[in-house]
Amino acid sequence: MGPAFNRMWASSIVSNLSDGILVAAAPLLAITLTDSTVLISAIGAMVMLPWLLFAIPIGVLVDRVDRRFILASANATRSAVVGLLALLIAVDHVTIYWLLFASFVIGVCEVAADTTAQSLIPQIVEEENFEKGNSRLQISETVIQGFVGAPLSGFIYAIAISLPFFINSLGLAVAALLALSIPIKYLQDVRTDDVDTEKRKFVADMKFGISYLFNEKVLRRLVVTTAAIGLCYSMGTATMVLFIIEELELPIQLFGVILTIQGLGALAGAFVAPRSSKKFGRGNVMTFGIVSSSIVLLIQGFSPDIYTFVALATFGGFAISQWNILLMATYQTVIPAELYGRIHGTRRTLVWGMMPIGSLLGGVLAHYSLRLPMYVGGVIATVIACGSIGFLLTIAETSNPAGDENMAGK
Repeated sequence: MGPAFNRMWASSIVSNLSDGILVAAAPLLAITLTDSTVLISAIGAMVMLPWLLFAIPIGVLVDRVDRRFILASANATRSAVVGLLALLIAVDHVTIYWLLFASFVIGVCEVAADTTAQSLIPQIVEEENFEKGNSRLQISETVIQGFVGAPLSGFIYAIAISLPFFINSLGLAVAALLALSIPIKYLQDVRTDDVDTEKRKFVADMKFGISYLFNEKVLRRLVVTTAAIGLCYSMGTATMVLFIIEELELPIQLFGVILTIQGLGALAGAFVAPRSSKKFGRGNVMTFGIVSSSIVLLIQGFSPDIYTFVALATFGGFAISQWNILLMATYQTVIPAELYGRIHGTRRTLVWGMMPIGSLLGGVLAHYSLRLPMYVGGVIATVIACGSIGFLLTIAETSNPAGDENMAGK
């Protein structure tokens, strides 16, 4: 895959280890700071809100600045913010509002890091290896985050509440250094001697990303479908930690272990995605992934015990993992590499920008019943997914926007 990809992959592995420790510790901290379902769901909303606010301008920035520096800066900032949060926890000054603030800043950094990483793939990997590259990143995320970081987190949290946050901060600092070592330079195509002209071009680039996505029929429908289902998933999972611990009576220290077991499905899906795509066709596998995972979200709401819930979640992870990998490969195939940052930012504004709304809705529904978010989100997601079957089955044949060449030249 080449040294550039391998360095980026190494940075991803380290940051995923750090995130795995944080992903279990953060919700556990939240439920000790408040019993409000709305405030707990707001944690996820604050992480996702930056996609709505900043994805487009950050996407433009990614197309104009050396991408290594953006990736390194995002990880370094996350390291500093989590380190500060760890200090507040250690001195017993943390509140749910500090956690909300930290979640928002971390969310902004994740917008930059994720957009940059996805934009680097078509820059450093040959097109025939897009699925392979995305699969490796997905596998490492699942293995390191789900099978190393998450199970350790619950036990580390039991030792000292601040310890998982300190470890996360240190890991992200290392990831930032690894990102700087990526042997690639992205040359800027714009002049910087005229500030006013530069600002006008920046705004024009943002408008271009919106226009490009709006005018490309296949991309537009794919983004709208994904955004609508993503809102439902956020709704269904917003207060999942409360459902698992309170409704299904799971001991807190085993929360990370449950996340690890669920990760088995995602890992299996990441392994088979490239092979399944070649054997059955990308459209068929994507359709299976999004339809079956939507149905699983609904059925999870009826789980009578933790064993049934984990079994369903494991299968859901298997399905959605294949969808995610092949979806990214589809985008990377049809969007020109030099435009990827701004187009990726625009679509993520719509897709991930809807998720905070879903999270808050889930928190409101959970006030009445912890199962209700999964019922409502699962039903709506299943209806949308089933209604998109015809479109998704032909995605491989139709995902070749005729206007790419003309648009890229404007």
